Amino acid sequence: MNITVLGAGAWGTAMAIHLNRIGHRVTLCSRRFEHALELASARENVDYLPGHTWGPDLQVGCEFKPATMEADLIILACPMKGLRSFCETLKADRASAWQVKMIVTLCKGVEPETLLTPSAIVEELLPGIAVGALSGPSNAAEVAAGRPTAVVLASEADETLTTEMQETLNGGSLRVYRSADLLGVELGGALKNPYAIGAGLCQGLKLGDNAKAAYLTRSLHEMVRAGVALGGQAETFYGLSGFGDLVATSTGEWSRNRSFGEAVASGTAIDELLGNRKTVVEGYAALAGFHALIQKHGAETPILEHLYAILYEGLPPHEAVESLFARAPKPERH
Repeated sequence: MNITVLGAGAWGTAMAIHLNRIGHRVTLCSRRFEHALELASARENVDYLPGHTWGPDLQVGCEFKPATMEADLIILACPMKGLRSFCETLKADRASAWQVKMIVTLCKGVEPETLLTPSAIVEELLPGIAVGALSGPSNAAEVAAGRPTAVVLASEADETLTTEMQETLNGGSLRVYRSADLLGVELGGALKNPYAIGAGLCQGLKLGDNAKAAYLTRSLHEMVRAGVALGGQAETFYGLSGFGDLVATSTGEWSRNRSFGEAVASGTAIDELLGNRKTVVEGYAALAGFHALIQKHGAETPILEHLYAILYEGLPPHEAVESLFARAPKPERH
């Protein structure tokens, strides 16, 4: 199958390497001309995924129109803040991309201005094209290296088409499940990032293993409540895009969200942590969006509320811990 990956960060590059490895015709497209030249010359993404090379049959481009003209599947691998711009560019060249069967997003979060999920943005700007979301515990370096990984492809498209795309992405050491709960999968993949920041706070504050275990358990319960309130199906959040992604992103040494929380706990200023980064701390922006959404739809989310107070209102992390433990005792609810 002809596949175009738009966005050449770590995750987009890893997916391009995987798809090329299992036999597809793949084009990896960077928005920056200079970056595309570096990728084509080095056959390695030195900036975002160093140490993982590819052969001459993986194509590299920097313009969307030629990269998508023969594509059967387009994968959007940009940060959330760039998704609308990517879709607007695709919209302008839509007539030339007439073979596209589905657009799959790898983005995590909600758009700050509209509070829309990735699939909703794609559907708004590119109506009539099937949309999917790929999510799950998937460290880019491990996928690029061919280490065993399981993810879920969610779409509300016809099951035959979703199954075809599942089979296209599945192979080698990447096992792909499918789901019809597109919203739930997107919410799970995005909600875990703020909670992973909290896991980093626990680590940075040296609260101990008991606290970390309790934190992850209660975060999962809270994620289910929040996700259901926002329209997802409860069982989705116990799957790969919920529980699985929460565990990986909260415990992995590679996790940007976890390390961000750890640095905040150590006293490093948030502006300093966010400034001059090549990579995005997805959970920081996602937290603001989910705070607004939950205020609108309603759900009991004390952990998210305290994380928001720490990151956006200056609440000292140790005071947040004291506040959470001062809450009235109650039955354990699942």
